[in-house]
Amino acid sequence: MISTMFGKPTAWTTTVLLVVFALMPFVAPAIGEAFYVDVFTRIMIWSIAAVGLNLILGYGGMVSFGHAAYIGIGGYTVAIFGFHDITNGFIQWPVALAISGLAALVFGAISLRTRGVYFIMITLAFAQMVFFLGVSADKYGSNDGLNVWNRSTFEVAGLDLSIDDNMTFYYVIFALLLLVIYVTRRIVNSRFGMVIQGARSNDTRLQTVGVPTYAYRLTAFVISGVICGLAGVLQANFEQFVSPDMMDWPRSGELMFMVIMGGMGSLFGPVLGATAFLILSEVLSGITIHWHLIFGPLLILLVLYVRGGLTGLIGKFERRPPGV
Repeated sequence: MISTMFGKPTAWTTTVLLVVFALMPFVAPAIGEAFYVDVFTRIMIWSIAAVGLNLILGYGGMVSFGHAAYIGIGGYTVAIFGFHDITNGFIQWPVALAISGLAALVFGAISLRTRGVYFIMITLAFAQMVFFLGVSADKYGSNDGLNVWNRSTFEVAGLDLSIDDNMTFYYVIFALLLLVIYVTRRIVNSRFGMVIQGARSNDTRLQTVGVPTYAYRLTAFVISGVICGLAGVLQANFEQFVSPDMMDWPRSGELMFMVIMGGMGSLFGPVLGATAFLILSEVLSGITIHWHLIFGPLLILLVLYVRGGLTGLIGKFERRPPGV
């Protein structure tokens, strides 16, 4: 089942990592390191965002340098609703996803009329517009950010996401991560996904035979934005705080690092990349505040000498015959 869903080359790694995710709320307290639960919660949230970006970056060849904006939009929607004493998740979450999708539709409709470095720069420009909108929102904390005093409530569904029941919240995120990966798999293996991947290879040829690639690429861009919006909703509920920093351009860069590091164009690669990135940053930041000077060269070496990122590297070992 795992190999069917994620691909045979990383089946064992996928299985192990998913088991770690599933058991961490029990393992961490048992070994006296309860904070690992928070670390892996954060990993899963960023994994959802990375999977969303990978849909257009890895499969569609669209290098967006502004996807943190949709994370921020999703997070701020929850926080602003909470600020006005509206904590109903059946209101917060759909509105957050709708606004994220609408923003992606507007930004994508303009950005996708460009190519190459121009596309990168215009997605960055739109993201910075959203960032400065957050900075200028004095009512909602401006640079100081905004507290989320109460997590989203789903009373009718019987879900308790309150701070008193972190176990339920953890497994809701885990379930949503699996759902996002599954939906992405269905998309990329559908005719729609074939068009997206074909447009990455030769957009002009597809247009010549009558395929409206612009509409397909824009749809993928919107879906990607909605997935990142979902990550923002979860992050706001988890951190119980939002600020403009969560949608500044370095966050978009980190999100790209996760996808590239894990392996673009692979279903589980973004999850591997998010896990490696966040664990490495946690370990290295404990050694020195200049941990980026260590992490940067590691990423460069990975990109230069390991085709396919961590997914490609692990795939080589898993395909290697025993004893070799």
